[in-house]
Amino acid sequence: MSRIAYVNGQYIPHNEACVHIEDRGYQFSDGIYEVCEVRDGKIIDVKGHLDRLERSAKELSMKQGLSGHALVFVMKEIQQRNKVKNGMIYIQVTRGVAPRNHPFPSDDTPPAVVLTAKSTSRADSDKNAEKGVAVITVPDNRWERVDIKTVSLLPNVMAKQKAKENGAYEAWFVDGENNVTEGSSTNAWIVTKDNVLVTRDAKRGILKGITREGVLKTANNHQIKIEERRFTVKEAQEAKEAFITAATTVVMPVVSIDNKQVGDGKPGEISRRLRQHFHDYAE
Repeated sequence: MSRIAYVNGQYIPHNEACVHIEDRGYQFSDGIYEVCEVRDGKIIDVKGHLDRLERSAKELSMKQGLSGHALVFVMKEIQQRNKVKNGMIYIQVTRGVAPRNHPFPSDDTPPAVVLTAKSTSRADSDKNAEKGVAVITVPDNRWERVDIKTVSLLPNVMAKQKAKENGAYEAWFVDGENNVTEGSSTNAWIVTKDNVLVTRDAKRGILKGITREGVLKTANNHQIKIEERRFTVKEAQEAKEAFITAATTVVMPVVSIDNKQVGDGKPGEISRRLRQHFHDYAE
């Protein structure tokens, strides 16, 4: 079956979908995005993702194009047209098409809105979770406003490629004080030897992940103690457990950091429990 994309009001075969050469997302990375999980035919945490999309747009003084019920309708339509039972929906909004010039275009320039959907393998994800994954660390060289989910992802791309070249699943960014900020496409977590769940607070230096919020809710419901604070690479390596979270991975156990084994080298009990019960509390 041919995939279908939504591009500026039209549903188009995926291999024919395109945007204008002077789209500001293409020329300036002047755009925002969201990725939503689809599980058993249901789109997960829609409100959280759309609230964050709206926030990103406001932070960049950008029009959103579609909002509220209209965007939800398109999300469901693109899911159904692509027959996605388990997978993801990608939403991208840019400032639109205008002659290349750094300042914002005129106010009557419509934003460009693109949605795609694709199926992914839950079996493959579960297989990774059963054995756990490796991460490496890289210096955090991104701009300060990582709280905005923009399409400007070149440092993330370079970090992910370095992870791949080193046989790892993910790369964790590390600040100048050797504290972990977040992964190239995930939030970072550890579990201390006292079974305290630790993740960096989302006030500065990381993206406030929607799946991250769901994990905090799940942990609270399971009476797991939580600390939102910074932690060093050394503390992570010496932790009882570690894991990463994102809409595309949910909770993914980490069993090594920079080639140093975490805990006993196997997914830990808290990581497995959070992964198992995450969707009990997701929207």
